[in-house]
Amino acid sequence: MGREAVATNGAGSRARPHAVVIPFPLQGHVIPAVHLALRLAERGFAVTFVNTESVHHQTTRALGVHPVGYDIFAGALASSSSSSEDQELDVRYELISDGFPLGFDRSLNHDQYMEGVLHVLPAHVEELLRRVVADPATTCLVVDTFFVWPATLARKLGVPYVSFWTEPALIFSLYYHMDLLTKHGHFKCEEPRKDTITYIPGVPAIEPCELMSYLQETDTTSVVHRIIFKSFEEARGADYILCNTVEELEPSTIAALRAEKPFYAVGPIFPAGFARSAVATSMWAESDCSRWLDAQPAGSVLYISFGSYAHVTKQELHEIAGGVLASGARFLWVLRPDIVSSDDPDPLPEGFLAAAAGRGIVVQWCCQVEVLTHAAVGGFLTHCGWNSILESVWAGVPMLCFPLLTDQLTNRRLVAREWGAGVSVGDRGAVRADEVRARIEGVMGGEEGVKLREQVRKLRGTLEAAVAPGGSSRRNFDEFVDELKRRCGGH
Repeated sequence: MGREAVATNGAGSRARPHAVVIPFPLQGHVIPAVHLALRLAERGFAVTFVNTESVHHQTTRALGVHPVGYDIFAGALASSSSSSEDQELDVRYELISDGFPLGFDRSLNHDQYMEGVLHVLPAHVEELLRRVVADPATTCLVVDTFFVWPATLARKLGVPYVSFWTEPALIFSLYYHMDLLTKHGHFKCEEPRKDTITYIPGVPAIEPCELMSYLQETDTTSVVHRIIFKSFEEARGADYILCNTVEELEPSTIAALRAEKPFYAVGPIFPAGFARSAVATSMWAESDCSRWLDAQPAGSVLYISFGSYAHVTKQELHEIAGGVLASGARFLWVLRPDIVSSDDPDPLPEGFLAAAAGRGIVVQWCCQVEVLTHAAVGGFLTHCGWNSILESVWAGVPMLCFPLLTDQLTNRRLVAREWGAGVSVGDRGAVRADEVRARIEGVMGGEEGVKLREQVRKLRGTLEAAVAPGGSSRRNFDEFVDELKRRCGGH
């Protein structure tokens, strides 16, 4: 299977509480899990971080380093041991197989890959846990909510299960209450009701079209549905839920969830100083866009990225490209090679790059944090992934929302309807160049953009206050750590 473990600073770690951190094997889940692992290590936990071999190989390929023996945490650990902190960080890095060969195209064969995550991966995880959980009395599992095995395996091993939720509390609550949606005829029926949903605890009225894509589909037999159903069965058996959100952004939803389970809002979980991460997490080689951005006027560049996972159709891409061109805005467009399909690496309209020469560049990937915080960037055309939203708010950049899949539709509701920090630019299959152009012009140059920027600035203040000493996320994390140390004290 080719597993490898890189032990770092094993000395004296026996006495420490041990957290086994396992992210879901997708880019948007790995990033916050890495930074959560570092936070736990900083608070005295011995951490075992578990990546799949596939994610590890993609990350090392992006870096241009040899995968065998490479520890993504090496840089962060080296800088911690050279600083004057009381203790060195103790993070061991482990790899497991996801059941597929490394050369298997997980993007092109999405459903087959997910069947493996559902049926094959759990056995590899159990084998690994039986090896690394030396003392159940001092160990806890900190595992992505979307896995289908954590509560079951935690019970088998006799350790607590911390469910790590990388999306807003609103999304967690909607999935947690799928039974209510089903009972009221808004889900799992041939013709779901179209009226406003008002009965989810702690969730203000929400429209059916604002639900996650999987809750809008009438065929609920897909592999992703099976994963969601099983993972939320497991979530009911979680001892604690840790959520990458901020209490002040979703107060009523979080209060209602807290009545069900110990629920800690500890976001935003970013790299230290909101800078380039000291841990390698990017699964694509990053282009350095700083020189190009340095040459652009302040606030003039529209940053465009549809994230690391979902696909768009060629038609949608062409409409968006047409709107971008017609707007006359400067732009930096991140277009990963498989955005339409691994079989179509060049999906932009013919002549687009020539027409945009001088005012726009297209790259395969970049360090998003560095781009969003650059003074030249004035707007973000985004798929509304949760990491992207939190990063955009922290950088003070208003959003143009084009959600593609899963939580992104519901995230747009938060951004555009509840917070007033962005605008919608259409929907799947219903995005038109003229609307894209009008929205870009409004956000980048119009009165609308001024209002949005003001609103994003306020939200940024909320995030900053939450993570500052005495802030809600800082307090919640302290409480969580104290509780977990009590639970994993080995007594």
